[in-house]
Amino acid sequence: MRGVVMYAPGDVRVEEREDAKIVEPTDAVIRVTAACICGSDLWPYRGIEKLNGPTPMGHEYIGVVDEVGDEVQNVKVGDYVVGSFVASDNTCEICLAGYQSRCIHNVMMGSVGTQAEHARIPLADGTLVPTPGEPDKDLVPSLLAASDVLGTGWFAAVAAEAGPGKTIAVVGDGAVGLSAVLAAKQLGAERIIVFSRHPERQALAREFGATDVIEERGDVGAAKVKELTGGYGAHGVVEAVGTEESMWQAIRSARAGGYVGYVGVTHGVQLDGLKLFFTGVHLHGGPAPVRRFLPELIQLIWDRAIDPGKVFDLTLPLDEAAEGYKAMDERRATKVLLTL
Repeated sequence: MRGVVMYAPGDVRVEEREDAKIVEPTDAVIRVTAACICGSDLWPYRGIEKLNGPTPMGHEYIGVVDEVGDEVQNVKVGDYVVGSFVASDNTCEICLAGYQSRCIHNVMMGSVGTQAEHARIPLADGTLVPTPGEPDKDLVPSLLAASDVLGTGWFAAVAAEAGPGKTIAVVGDGAVGLSAVLAAKQLGAERIIVFSRHPERQALAREFGATDVIEERGDVGAAKVKELTGGYGAHGVVEAVGTEESMWQAIRSARAGGYVGYVGVTHGVQLDGLKLFFTGVHLHGGPAPVRRFLPELIQLIWDRAIDPGKVFDLTLPLDEAAEGYKAMDERRATKVLLTL
């Protein structure tokens, strides 16, 4: 089967990989109908995250079930499915508490590599959610977004306590940050402030529900949030970048007693304990438990109540994945959809 492999920073190739197959009786194999490139895939592409040799890439996916293991009961061959970027059994105590991404048996789908024609899905019963039927073509991007960026943005908004009467700020205008804007709006937030310097992303943020745009970053940007909120700061802030600057920008944008939902994959972040102590904010985040939200998100998409697929602004065939990585690295694209 054809699949994307990263050999070194900046070196992405599409080549023949070993066919996906059932390894455990709880596995399923799907024919991937669409995949995409994630902002977190850029960490190894830029050399910030170390590669251990040639690495199959991708952790976001939708597709049709081709084969199931002997113990799989909840999905069947022919089902059109969406899965989380973390495989989970959805039955352990951690899963039942709503944190499937930290399942005691979790498998990171990045270790499988879903930017490929087929993919093995571990723990298929707990990971895959069938759609109500075969989706219309125009729903495919939104269903694919649900596999990671929409679910991650949704979790971030929930962790930031988005709700009626609340002011929510969003640090990061990539696909996750934009999805968090959409989520905050759906959750009833009264005011949504997004940090962005890019006109096209500002426009989509406003379409998704943002009421205010701030172009400044760091402490200056946080001060702008305080200014917009009568000196208090936002009730909740989404951190969707993963740098030390963005984390402190989020913390300092929140009011005392406020909430920071952090979902940016952190690199080099160190928080001074004493400074954090005197902020009085709640920090809640980590790898998003996308599986918790998938049934609701799939239905919202199916009913055309939301259109998160608009975060994809470049579509390429799988064989041109290297150009997709380059476009995202150079910020010529927010998020790239790969067709198969």
